[in-house]
Amino acid sequence: MVKHFLPLILLFSCMAQATAQPDVNSDYWAATDGLGREVGRYDPPREGKTVIMFYWTWHQREDAPGTQVKNVSQILRNHPEARQDARHPAWTEHATGNYFWEEPLLGYYRITDKWVLRKHAEMLADAKVDAVMFDCTNGSLTWDQATDSLLEVWDVAQKEGINVPKIGFLLPFGPLPHSLVSLRHLYRKYYSKGLYKNLWFCWNGKPCIMAYPDNLTDSPEDQDIRSFFTFRPGQPDYVNGPNPRFPQQWGWLENYPQHGYIPLSDGRPELVTVGVAQNAGPETKGHCSAFNLPGTYARSFSQRHGFDPRPEGYLYGWNFAEQWERAYELDPRAVFITGWNEWIAGKYHEDSPWTGKPYSFVDEYDWDHSRDIEPVRAWGDRGDAYYMQLVDRVRKFKGTQSQPRPSAPRTIPMGDWQAWQAVRPVYASYRGNTRHRNSEAVCHMRYTNDSGRNDITEARVSRDAQYLYFYVETAEPLSPSSDTNWMMLLLDTDRDKHTGWQGYDYIVNYRSPKGHKAFLQRSHQDKWIWRDAGEVRIHAAGRRLMLRIPRRLLGLEQARLDFEFKWSDNMQDEGNIMDFYVNGDTAPGGRFNYVFTDP
Repeated sequence: MVKHFLPLILLFSCMAQATAQPDVNSDYWAATDGLGREVGRYDPPREGKTVIMFYWTWHQREDAPGTQVKNVSQILRNHPEARQDARHPAWTEHATGNYFWEEPLLGYYRITDKWVLRKHAEMLADAKVDAVMFDCTNGSLTWDQATDSLLEVWDVAQKEGINVPKIGFLLPFGPLPHSLVSLRHLYRKYYSKGLYKNLWFCWNGKPCIMAYPDNLTDSPEDQDIRSFFTFRPGQPDYVNGPNPRFPQQWGWLENYPQHGYIPLSDGRPELVTVGVAQNAGPETKGHCSAFNLPGTYARSFSQRHGFDPRPEGYLYGWNFAEQWERAYELDPRAVFITGWNEWIAGKYHEDSPWTGKPYSFVDEYDWDHSRDIEPVRAWGDRGDAYYMQLVDRVRKFKGTQSQPRPSAPRTIPMGDWQAWQAVRPVYASYRGNTRHRNSEAVCHMRYTNDSGRNDITEARVSRDAQYLYFYVETAEPLSPSSDTNWMMLLLDTDRDKHTGWQGYDYIVNYRSPKGHKAFLQRSHQDKWIWRDAGEVRIHAAGRRLMLRIPRRLLGLEQARLDFEFKWSDNMQDEGNIMDFYVNGDTAPGGRFNYVFTDP
């Protein structure tokens, strides 16, 4: 009897679950991507909107000794003739095999890499993603080792103030025998034990699972499973929309114009899919096919406008934008986005069931024919173009909170830490994100990163008629100021990304200290070349640092203040803005900036 009460107890826990509102709120941040597109503001917040992201935990496989990474885009860059030759030596094998379409910014990681998992938690939280669905659609594979690692890392991240996405599972596309195997396994391993229930994605008061309950039996356990979950079976087809046989279906990927799934009482749908690209095209009448077929619905494709004619049209995301516009039109309660980090695809020969010629890459292929949003290494300072597009589109869907108003002007005497307590707003930054990396990657590679040093937790700004004052605090006492690239402040004083390095007009650093003085330097020729613009006062003690900058040095004597700023510690690749995602610590993360605006 106790067994049958357990699910009910856990459901009460799920129903009472509330997402803590952390101090860190990316709604307040500004960003402009490498294509010059500004991430917008869309006040006010729109309540009741949920963003779900497809997420792949399958990057845990063990590689045979001597195996090397196979990168499709790199192969085709070096050997363009291989595009038409399934037996070309560049493919390195004549059987089927898994290939990366490109190298992730964080390397060819395994998803058991806890350093990567922490980065994912922060980036997805900053994009206001509410939940991730793990791809368990292949047989009865549930990738437990990777899932356990992710749950451990995201549990800690949540406790450290990150509004991490909640988790769920997408099982095979039908009431198949191996789907039932996975459903029972996940229930026994996680849900029936209440493991990490703080991370469960709940829908309509119960843990949500994208699975078919149709082949559950009348056994006591199966009946517990049936009552425990909110079931939303996955619809595999890109064309047909909801299947009348399964009225509770959700989709995961569709061609434009997408359908809505499960009509609500006001006529709006419960869910709409949003995809980056679709491995479908005219040769298969829009149904799933090899991504390397001619005319497939790539990143650069729009059903209304055709293919983006620009040489690097794949960067601009016509497909992604069009899918979002359909979602705004239908205005659902939730969107399901495909996807974050799939990265690999199988290569199949012409005798396979797939339709590509002379071979088939099904889910991923190259720069244009792929659908990962996670930043890419090979695209340089445009490597986060899809991540920035995601942030902007989610902001429009969910709305944004208004920028906090700064407190009144206040003179801060150098070394007077108490004076900062009345200064608002507090610009918060994640605690705990300077842990080092030492993890095995694919093909027996190993990645290490010990650049994490000063863990920035908050910043503040004050001003008076003569000076701007900046304050920053870290989790532990600051490292010696003689360290390389120590606690740099970057300023975009005109909020114009066409001036300065990546828009930053000035930098304050401590490379050549003179007592309590540091140097303000200005970007030269809009590059990572900095020339002295004057001296500023600096004071550091314990976990705190403050700066005083004369407004005249910034050309802001009379101007109403409206600027962006960022703190960075221990940058490794100077002049590469993508380094802000990878090394040391930045506040705020990645390409984002804090904003200070006078009322």
